[in-house]
Amino acid sequence: MKEFSPAPDSASIVSVTDRVKPVTLGMGVTSVHFLRDRAAFVGGEENVAFVDDKGEISTVTVHSGGILSTACDGKRLVMGGDDGKVVSLDAKGEVMLLATDPKRRWIDAVALHADGSYAWSAGKTAFVKSGKTEEKSLEVPSTVGGLAFAPKGLRLAIAHYNGATLWFPNMAGSAEFLPWAGSHLGVTFSPDNKFLVTTMHEAALHGWRLADNRHMRMTGYPSRVRSMSWSAGGKALATSGADTIILWPFASKDGPMGKEPAMLAPLQARVSVVACHPKNDILAAGYSDGTVLMVRLEDGAEILVRRNGTPPVAAIAWNAKGTLLAFADENGDGGMLEL
Repeated sequence: MKEFSPAPDSASIVSVTDRVKPVTLGMGVTSVHFLRDRAAFVGGEENVAFVDDKGEISTVTVHSGGILSTACDGKRLVMGGDDGKVVSLDAKGEVMLLATDPKRRWIDAVALHADGSYAWSAGKTAFVKSGKTEEKSLEVPSTVGGLAFAPKGLRLAIAHYNGATLWFPNMAGSAEFLPWAGSHLGVTFSPDNKFLVTTMHEAALHGWRLADNRHMRMTGYPSRVRSMSWSAGGKALATSGADTIILWPFASKDGPMGKEPAMLAPLQARVSVVACHPKNDILAAGYSDGTVLMVRLEDGAEILVRRNGTPPVAAIAWNAKGTLLAFADENGDGGMLEL
């Protein structure tokens, strides 16, 4: 294993695992996000557990049932539940009701825009609320699989069966349909706004170059891709779904078309979650055997953060400064690492 040091002190290489502060949450975890420097671990049912940099835990009830979807901008965490509600949670632990579906349908997907706008879906309908404007909605051909706001302008991508739809909620006219056969479950824009990528029910990604809607097929995975993360400069997309981290190149105008992905940090286990560092070309990855690694994108050098021997890692995230890393497995056992 090629190793690298996260700090000038070379002794840190052997001490990283010892510097992890254990976190025992006592609940199943589906995702983790940072609100300022507090890690918010989202449970599968009802609760979010805050963990500060000292390891102290406090729990907030946010839904009256299962939590199905989450999105975070570092200031607030927006969640959708099977109680038909969309709620937000801020760094102080205050919960606010944002919307309630009139039919009490499940809120399958949520998204947050940098300007404070938010989106959610119930069944085939996507909704957007922007500032003080009226709530707007769009029905797509099938149940919404995922939502994502473009980094520039109020444009929403909606993943669904047989493709994705691009929608400008504040502009008149029909939405743009991007076709590709199959079930599209998650969606993300590249940071430069040039590409759109979806995860699929099959073991593949699909993408479109938005300038001309040219297709990008990203296949070869042994299992479904459930986690994606853009590198700090947006030149690469890291994904789960294999026994290595799959890193697709997006530095050129053609993205990954005609190129092979890099494959980093191979183990005898599947990559379950990935999270790129917000400032540097480093990523953190969790595996199906409980391993957590930090990996340098340039050469694949690794640092062991957590040894194997636990349930699959279900959640991993950096804070906005890139100084704190939080992770947890499916049972809610995890850790916090300060760099």
